[in-house]
Amino acid sequence: MAEVSAIAISVAKPGCQKKLAEALHGLLEPTHKEKGMLQYDMFCDIQEPRCFVFIERWENEETFNAHCNSAHVAAYLEKTDGWVESNKIHVLKKGK
Repeated sequence: MAEVSAIAISVAKPGCQKKLAEALHGLLEPTHKEKGMLQYDMFCDIQEPRCFVFIERWENEETFNAHCNSAHVAAYLEKTDGWVESNKIHVLKKGK
């Protein structure tokens, strides 16, 4: 199976920026321990401070899907319900 990358973009609802940033930051440590994780970095958009971007690389689609279904991602989604204006995930592969 080929390596996959993901770009995950979350935009906080007005007034929820700080608590969403803290919750997203809380995903870093457990995710860095996951099998198949090659890169998992969090960024904040300079021009839109409510926008958070993760750049991810995984050994394959199976390890990416395992991350998406992990307990810590489920806990994050439950905790942040109502804080997020939008979520978008682009799953990418190298090639033509």
